[in-house]
Amino acid sequence: MKGALCTRPGTFELREIETPSPAPGDVVVRVRSCGICGSDLHYFNGAFRLPSVCPGHEISGEVAAVGPNVAARVGDRVALEPRSVCRECWCCRTGNLQVCAAARFLGDADHGGFAEYVRIPEYALVPVPPAVDFEVAALAEPMAVAVHAARVAQVALGDRVVVLGAGTIGLLAVVAAKTAGAGEVWCTARHPHQRAAAESLGASKVFLGPEARRQLQAAARQQVVDAVIETVGGAADTIAEAVEVVRPQGAIAVLGVFTVMPAFNALALIAKEVRMFGSATYGRVGARTDFELAVRLLGEQPERFRPLLTHRVPLSEIARGFETAINKRSGSIKVLIQPA
Repeated sequence: MKGALCTRPGTFELREIETPSPAPGDVVVRVRSCGICGSDLHYFNGAFRLPSVCPGHEISGEVAAVGPNVAARVGDRVALEPRSVCRECWCCRTGNLQVCAAARFLGDADHGGFAEYVRIPEYALVPVPPAVDFEVAALAEPMAVAVHAARVAQVALGDRVVVLGAGTIGLLAVVAAKTAGAGEVWCTARHPHQRAAAESLGASKVFLGPEARRQLQAAARQQVVDAVIETVGGAADTIAEAVEVVRPQGAIAVLGVFTVMPAFNALALIAKEVRMFGSATYGRVGARTDFELAVRLLGEQPERFRPLLTHRVPLSEIARGFETAINKRSGSIKVLIQPA
């Protein structure tokens, strides 16, 4: 099969690699769409180590082959929770799969979705409703990240929530916060097309551009902010911003991937008794996983999310897809790589 490897920052090579075969309990999925994530952009820019496998973890596709002891059928349409876990440790037994020490992720430890096929345990498949096509289904992974963040931030009925950042996960966090019961969701954005997307998804206020932080601070002095979901990461000063605007004893969920050590006012954190939580991918509460809820949300109004899918690029032109994803002046939000 064909797969794309990032051989050095800014460079992809399309290679012939071995097509995976399903082991017992596994399936092989033909990749139909795979989104470029912000974390992917970090290694493409040289900020993170390069994966030695084909990257890509925002995957949708159809089952192409099944191993022994598998109930899934060839042709099933699925989104992939792109990891395997031990299923035995305390973390797994309590539903906290996101912190299993044995977790292996597609696109990091094993070949991911920037290839024609991937192998994954059957338990990582989430069926896709008929109303959701493969392109929208590729949003399931970032939607699950947003759903988990809203849960970690303990968003409750009537809360006022601030989402810092209007990339794909920030925009989906607007939806997740509203679904969790937030009465109002405010959002910060760098570009006008991000503001338009945030408003279309239910943000009641969007603070845009260089003045966004000052405007948000002024608004937070007038109306309390119960929770903040930080989605920017990189070298941004957004943890400090979150501590500034959240109310005393409010909550902050940090899920942006930082490339530098962030600084913030620890004295304000203490004085306000702010609760700050890390939010890593997605897990399970009882019988329901964050990923399953994410797919359900996409299935309720799939056309609502289509404007986030701004660009589609074939696997053979993956470098162009990454350059488009980096250049927000292109109007990009989610760039999809499509092997088939």
